[in-house]
Amino acid sequence: MTHWLNKRLTFQWHALSRQALAILLGGFLALPVLAAPVTLNLKDADINALVESMSVLTGKNFIVDPRVKGRVTIISSKPMDEKELYEVFLAVLSVHGFAAVPSDKVIKIVPAAGAKQESVPTVDRSRGIEPDQIVTRVIQVQNVSAAQIVPILRPLIPPQGHLAAYTPTNVLIISDNAANVERIASIISRIDLASNEEVEIVALRHASATEIVRVLTALEQGKARADPAAGVGAPTRMVADERTNSILLSGDQTSRVRLRTVITHLDTPVDSGGNTQVIYLRYAKAKDMVAVLQGASKNLSNETVRNTPIPGQPGAPPGGGVSSNGGSGLVDIQADETTNALVVTAPPDIIRSLRSVIAQLDIRRAQVLVEAVIAEISAEKTAELGVQWAVDASQNGLVGFTNFDAGTSSLANIIGLAAQADGGDLTALSASRVPQGIQLGAGDFTGKNRFGVLISALAKDADTNVLSTPTVVTMDNEEAEIIVGQNVPFVTGSYTTATSSGSNNTQVGNPFQTIQRDDVGIKLKVKPQINEGNAVKLEIEQEVSSVVPSANAATQGPTTNKRSIKTIVMVEDGQILVLGGLIDDQLTESAQKVPLLGDMPLLGNLFRYRNTSKLKRNLMVFLHPVILRDPAQGTLYTNDKYNYIRQQQLAAREKADYLLPDVQPPLLKPQEAVKEQGTVLNMAPSDITLLEAKSPALIPASPVAQPAEFGFGNK
Repeated sequence: MTHWLNKRLTFQWHALSRQALAILLGGFLALPVLAAPVTLNLKDADINALVESMSVLTGKNFIVDPRVKGRVTIISSKPMDEKELYEVFLAVLSVHGFAAVPSDKVIKIVPAAGAKQESVPTVDRSRGIEPDQIVTRVIQVQNVSAAQIVPILRPLIPPQGHLAAYTPTNVLIISDNAANVERIASIISRIDLASNEEVEIVALRHASATEIVRVLTALEQGKARADPAAGVGAPTRMVADERTNSILLSGDQTSRVRLRTVITHLDTPVDSGGNTQVIYLRYAKAKDMVAVLQGASKNLSNETVRNTPIPGQPGAPPGGGVSSNGGSGLVDIQADETTNALVVTAPPDIIRSLRSVIAQLDIRRAQVLVEAVIAEISAEKTAELGVQWAVDASQNGLVGFTNFDAGTSSLANIIGLAAQADGGDLTALSASRVPQGIQLGAGDFTGKNRFGVLISALAKDADTNVLSTPTVVTMDNEEAEIIVGQNVPFVTGSYTTATSSGSNNTQVGNPFQTIQRDDVGIKLKVKPQINEGNAVKLEIEQEVSSVVPSANAATQGPTTNKRSIKTIVMVEDGQILVLGGLIDDQLTESAQKVPLLGDMPLLGNLFRYRNTSKLKRNLMVFLHPVILRDPAQGTLYTNDKYNYIRQQQLAAREKADYLLPDVQPPLLKPQEAVKEQGTVLNMAPSDITLLEAKSPALIPASPVAQPAEFGFGNK
């Protein structure tokens, strides 16, 4: 029996069914170990029968997916051992779209499309594994980006395989048969190489690094446009370091050598001891910067004089040394206010240093939006009550009256107004002379004993709620002021010129007055200083003044209420800070009475006049600064204010009722229209204007509207 197993067996299978294959191989495949090699030749055999046979030949346990169906053909010319048979078996499964997935003690035969979702083994290398075994491998990429390699390797992975990059750790995850995974790993090892680009620093002695980089950049761009094929590959990058006056080159070695040669030829000294350059400023003011640069150039000039060799010594420049006035003649700085530019004449090294100073000073300064909120709430209540009377019994020798200091409500004023009104003088009943409140009078002035009684009562409530928010925008360290109010005249003096004619006659000349006008309203003066971070130091002068209508006497001039704050504060960006304020609560009571008589209970009210007033006032001033560091922030806050005013105009237009139907109140344009037309003004001409511009003769003369006449009366 052993001799029979050691001989080579050759099986010729021609369209055998599963049952025939089992009968033919059942006699010797039932043995536990196969020691002799086997030569397989199958033609159109059922794949499930092949799985059963491989289970007997290799001693492995298989679980076959129901979707595994088909017929296979295997042609071999030499015997194969157990390992080779299993490799051929895996190759047959791969050709027909199936895969063997090892599990704990069994091997699952499933379609290859879903094999990557099974528990395939994860390996570090594919050595010692059958080439057609489905495996998963994680490859660490060192020098290039894993995400950039994925599009390159994707065509090399079959549809049933898997390839993905995990960016945080820069690794590739591959799931496919072991042979293809090993091939992909070999390709990655050739791609994942360190770049040959290096960074080279070229220090300059005479030329400016910024100017050299500008010239070389223009040269490289022109070369790329002329020859697009020359730009293939990693581009050469050049960066100027103004502090050390050096150029940083990054690129391949050939490009760096070529650029370094050009830089060496450009970095040569000028023939004269100095040169002149024009430096245009973007943000700073040239006139203001001259003083700063002259102070900085003194130290640079002195340092240059100390480092310059004396003529005649080794290393001294030909033609003599520098000026003998301590180096003050080396540098000359002038400001051209028309073009806002600086004209600098100095040696190249000093010009480079001055350019570095100018670059750090000529920066865009931030702006500050300052909103001041003035909130005032006041309540005033006044009450008056009094009785005044008069008795005239002169025939009996009795005259008596009470007349308290009650202003226009006094008894004497009422009697005087009544007398003037009876005489036909109606001007006595003007609003300025008639008392306020309720006046009740009774009496008899027709008989011999005349008497009169006047009862005055007044109750007054006045509430005030004022909210003012002046807003101003200014640059850092620049003072700004906004005034919203009126220019009110104040009389400061009056004069009359007198001329004499003869010894006794005097003629009066022309009288005149001197008037001083002051601004009355809201004033806001601010000077911000932005510190490191978001803190803003503000010098604030805030004033709110108003004219008191009731105290506008013609002789003394108007009376104004004034509220002013002058302070220096430190506020964070966007913070609301209270600058100051006043909380006032006043209660005033006054009583006028006749001694003794006014103290009597009940009857004392006939000889008493009382006045009570209460004033409660709350006044606070707040500040809200906002730093506008870029145009986007300025546009944001501008749009908010712009849209608010436009909404107020739209609301006013809806409520307006004008007598002229064709007249519309003014309205700001929508912001979209401003961007399209490029202006906030309503500049669109009407059709009649365009027609007049083309041909004035075509416009018919419009008849002049005559005013309608209305009248009545006796001719």
